[in-house]
Amino acid sequence: MKKIAVIFCLAAAALAIVFACGTGAAPAQAGTEYLRIHIRANSDKEADQSVKYAVRDAVVAYLAPTVAECGTKAAAMSAVAARLDAVESVATRVLCENGFFYGARARVCEEAFPTRVYEGVTLPAGVYDALILELGSGAGDNWWCVVYPPLCFTGGSVNVVYRSKIAEIIQKFFGK
Repeated sequence: MKKIAVIFCLAAAALAIVFACGTGAAPAQAGTEYLRIHIRANSDKEADQSVKYAVRDAVVAYLAPTVAECGTKAAAMSAVAARLDAVESVATRVLCENGFFYGARARVCEEAFPTRVYEGVTLPAGVYDALILELGSGAGDNWWCVVYPPLCFTGGSVNVVYRSKIAEIIQKFFGK
């Protein structure tokens, strides 16, 4: 009977926390632990869209080792910001190799993103810090993902662990 009362109290506390936190959090706060990436193609023409993916692959390959060394979002933002010229150079090289001479511009800034799901991790719509890479006019369809934690930089082998303090307390209580 005592265990049921404890579980009931824990469940009630969990609901109270969810309601208290859920009603006051603004969507803009959603991106506090993520650094996104947004690559904008020059246009919606098939060739511009195709080269966008070639640029994406090269930029991801360039940044992946750096981002893998970062233990925090702040470190990732600093590392990426310090390499903006190199990111532009990588993108411009790929563009030129493919016969496109309109160049690329990179910057880190805040930007609004819609809700997205990556490898089972849902990021709500909101304003996130992001690496923005515009190819040419940047007027075409785009590609976006997450730089930190590296959800798009790992080849699908993301090991994100979510913990529930309530579940830990319950497991400890029952000795599991």
